[in-house]
Formats: sequence, C-alpha cells, structure tokens
Amino acid sequence: MTNTHISHTADNKTAEKKSYNKILTLTLIVVCSLFSYNMGRIGRGDSVAYAQSNDSSSTLSQIKTLLDDKFVPWRSSSTIPTQTDFDNGIIKGYVNAYNDPYTTYFEPVESKMFHESVQGSFGGVGIQIAVKDNQVLVIAPVKGTPADIAGIKSGDRVVKIDSTSTEGLAIDKVVNMIRGEIGTKVKISILRASSTEPKEYELERKKIEVPSTDTKMIDGVFVIRLYNFSSESSEQFRQALIKFAGSTSTKLIIDIRGNPGGFLEASVNMASFFLPEGKIIVSEKRGKAAEEVNHRSKGFNVFSGKLKVVILVDQGSASASEILAGALKDHGVATIVGKKTFGKGSVQELIDLCDLEKGALVKVINNMSSSTNTEKCNKGSIKITVAKWYTPNGVNISESGIEPDVKVDLDEALKIKGIDTQLMKAIQVAKYGVPASSTAKKVSLKDKSKTGVVKIVNTKSATTTKR
Repeated sequence: MTNTHISHTADNKTAEKKSYNKILTLTLIVVCSLFSYNMGRIGRGDSVAYAQSNDSSSTLSQIKTLLDDKFVPWRSSSTIPTQTDFDNGIIKGYVNAYNDPYTTYFEPVESKMFHESVQGSFGGVGIQIAVKDNQVLVIAPVKGTPADIAGIKSGDRVVKIDSTSTEGLAIDKVVNMIRGEIGTKVKISILRASSTEPKEYELERKKIEVPSTDTKMIDGVFVIRLYNFSSESSEQFRQALIKFAGSTSTKLIIDIRGNPGGFLEASVNMASFFLPEGKIIVSEKRGKAAEEVNHRSKGFNVFSGKLKVVILVDQGSASASEILAGALKDHGVATIVGKKTFGKGSVQELIDLCDLEKGALVKVINNMSSSTNTEKCNKGSIKITVAKWYTPNGVNISESGIEPDVKVDLDEALKIKGIDTQLMKAIQVAKYGVPASSTAKKVSLKDKSKTGVVKIVNTKSATTTKR
C-alpha cells in the first residue's frame, strides 16, 4: 500500500467475497451511469431524488441554470468544464459523501497513475501517509528516501503541497500530488506537534525502492527490522528467522516501527511462524451485515511454546503491522514495547470499472461478429472500504490501535547521538522480562535453551498469492 502500497488493499478472496463484490460493484456502476450532464435520476439506498435539468424546482437544475447564465472565468486562461468534467464531479461528490478517506473514485488518468504506483513505476519522496481525524498524517518515511534524509517523521502533519492546502483532500489526491516524474521537485509543508508554524521541505522525486528486512545482533538479542509487508516480505522474514535459528541467541525482537503495512497474506504468513494451525490471526467484518471472515494460522509454528518474542512498535506501525502485533499479543506469544500504533484497520478493494463492464457484457460480445468494433472504455476505477479488522480478542484496530504492554517514548535528542531508547527498552524486556513496575502482565523472558528453536520449514509456496 498499503503502498504507497495498497496497504490499505489486502484481502482473502473467498467465494463469498467474490459474490458480494460482484453485487456491490455492479450496483456502483449502475448508480454511476445514472448521473449525466442533464441531471438525471440520482439513487442512493432507499431515498430517490429526481433532478431534471428542465425542472425549476430542482436545486441541481437551479444551480446549473445559474452557472450557465452568470459564471465568468476569473482569469483569461480558465476554461469552462466539459460534460466529462461535470460527470466526474458528480460521481466524486457522490463517493465523497461517504466521508471515508480510503473510499475514492479515480478518473481515468488518475486510475492509470494509481495502477502504476502499485506496480512501483513512479517517482516519489518516500513517505507513507494516511488521513486521520481529517488530517493528512505521515505514517512513516521510507528508509533512505528524500523524505527520510530531510528529517520528516512519523506523526508529522502534511498541511500543504506546493501551493495547495491538503484540507479536505482525499488521501489518493494527496498521494498523486506528491508523486511525479523522477528528477522533478515538490514542496511539502509539514506541521510538527512540537511546532506552531509549518516548515517547508523542497524534495526531489526519486525512484522509491522500499527495503524489506534487516537483521543484526545487539547485546545477545537477535533483531529483525521489518520495513513493509510486500508479496516478498514473508519469504525474506523466513530467511531472517533461519539466521536467528542459526545464531547463538534465544531472544528475538521484531522491530516494526514506521512499518505502514501492506498485504494481508504477508502478515498472516509471518504470524503463522509462531502460532499453531487454525488459530485466528485477524477477523474481518465485511459488508453492511458485518459478515465475519476469520484469517487463521497456517501452522508453520516453527518455535516451541516456550519461546517468547518482543515486538517493537510506534505510531508509524499500521495496517498489516498491527495485525501481526495484535495476533501475537492476544495469543500470549509476544510482549509489545513502544508507543500505541497508528490504527489503520480497514480493508479496501480496487475495482476497475472497465473490467467490470467487460465482465457484464461478455455474453453479448461473444454473440457478436468478430469484426464488431466496441467503444473503448474510459471509466476509471473506484477504491472502496469493504471490511474492518479485529484482533483475535476483538479489538477494533481502526478505533483502538495496538496498545503496548510496555510503553516507552523515543528520545529524539539521544537518537541523534545514536542512542535508541525504545530499542534499548525492548532489549531489556527480551533479556529480563517485563519490569515489575509495569502495569502489564508479567511475562518471563529469561534465557531459553537452543532446543526452543526448531527447523524452519520452506513456506515459499504459501507466499505466492498476491493481494
């Protein structure tokens, strides 16, 4: 998204989901087709409003008439909107009325850019962002990118891009404004919680290559730093666990600070290394009926029940990061150290309206002559929030995030000097257990023998499904 990665787009495509999506998306395309320049019938739920262009009692008709009669461009370079502009504006207004920052209609050009960004063929500055409480917030900068090097931090508020305020903008509009051709520059105004005035950063767009994992040994503790949940991440995580199994350490820290998430299946695979088969990792409540879909451990379960791990989180840990942390916390496998996570626990589905139309018309097309020409589809796409995520103990991730067992702030002044106060606390917990003064339940993490680590199976085949 996640990734950005469609962190924000992971899900388990069951037969029930396919059926629901078909109904949902067909409904949307029908609704969208009802809008036209002539202000045709507009339907939503059980309420039906009629807005005919020749009906003087219609508010929409009145507004159209007034604009047609009175509007004068404020500058000579301005142009009058085309019928396509009107149509797109009506559709976007309808979608935006749901007031969900992750549910968005993409015009054809925007749709193309979004698909390219998912495939990684874009230039950017390396920040993962989200909308929360109507503010555009930085989830985390990507390691080694222009944003990271410039000093942009998790929790920073993006208030302006070039000369445009971000107030009221959808998340995907903000992303598209930040991204652009490699080598070009963009100005981003940031407001930090500790400041009263925004600071402007001029950043050059570069090709963003997101790392997946780092491993290191610190004071006898094996640390895996996990930067994202891509389609390759679970295999790289498996390789990191093999290094851990072959090391002299019996203490493990999984550092997912600043990890904005990604594919649901990656988080399920990673949690499966620590949980028996069938254990719930995360529950989706899908659709208006809140149908529950449980994602369960695949039972890789390569460690003995005595092994305990520490997961290090902060306010930049989101989405799939929260799924992993929440699952291992609720099942008593891990102690969570750091700051409360971001709270991004919803599932989005991206639907190409042209693909939808092709599917709806396939029978008709198959009956046509091979020489028949069909009009090129140019409808764009829509991204819809279709479900919410809950931890095994029923915690709503979007509303609550994941609370750490041991809370600790990052001392920024010491971090500049190379001292990571959060990591230091995680190492202490890994070696000696939860401090007696902590309000969290005590978990003994004293040294375990190497018999607590068993052979790690090859699970590469389980990671090939892309979400």
